[in-house]
Amino acid sequence: MKTLTLDQYDVVRRLRQFSVLTKPRVNSLIVFCAIIGMFLAVPEGIPSASVVLAATLGIACVAGAAAAMNCLIEQQIDARMARTRARPSARGELSNSETLMFAGVLGAIGLWMLYALVNPLTMWLTFATFVGYAVIYTIFLKPRTPQNIVIGGASGAMPPVLGWAAVTGEVSADALLLFLIIFAWTPPHFWALALYRTADYARAGLPMLPVTHGSKYTRLSVLLYTFILFGVTLLPFATRMSGLIYLVSAVVLGGMFLRYAWRLYVDYSDTLSQRTFRFSIVYLSLLFAALLVDHYLRF
Repeated sequence: MKTLTLDQYDVVRRLRQFSVLTKPRVNSLIVFCAIIGMFLAVPEGIPSASVVLAATLGIACVAGAAAAMNCLIEQQIDARMARTRARPSARGELSNSETLMFAGVLGAIGLWMLYALVNPLTMWLTFATFVGYAVIYTIFLKPRTPQNIVIGGASGAMPPVLGWAAVTGEVSADALLLFLIIFAWTPPHFWALALYRTADYARAGLPMLPVTHGSKYTRLSVLLYTFILFGVTLLPFATRMSGLIYLVSAVVLGGMFLRYAWRLYVDYSDTLSQRTFRFSIVYLSLLFAALLVDHYLRF
């Protein structure tokens, strides 16, 4: 078995460090939702493979660049939090100039791909999403208001809209419904995380909802937003964007999410909060998968 030389090992290690900056797990969910948007945008058949590939790579690059900028801007905050202190930017393993250059090059490549190989609308929407997350949310909202995730959630809700625009060259009402689902999903998803990381956020000086308003208020907010989410997820069926397969999936998944939210409100524990957060990721993935299945097997 061939072993790596010291120089080769250093290259691999550096590549891994840069990869961590892109927040791969978050990025994968972003790309997944964007791809679903691409397929849902085509009434019949499937979208062009070349467009799907170029849009997927372009959106992934810009999302990775936004994540790297977030790591750069929050370097000192990340260093004070147990959840993020292992990031290479927080540990000082990558310099600020290296992180900035990486984000700039990655973002430029992604935007060029979207402009040249997809369409200008997708490029501009993706650029606006980058600014919304890396600048408006990270710099202005997150350190100043406990409603940061509600307002800033607009950037996180854009992936299916980007995918839709990539295939059609426009943003339709159906695309905005997909946006609305993720927008309503973001607060209960993120606050479930914030609940069991309250001490972390307090130590970092960030005004997250459980820090400023306490656990019970946050748990009530999770429950209320989950009810809102349940209602919003029924809209694709109500507008005939989707059929029975999606409706049944939305009701079952929404019922499960509501059960988690209710238990979190009446009988809180950090373990349950962790489970709720993890389920919320599975929930969104399955919900969008159900939209795709319904799109091709509707009855």
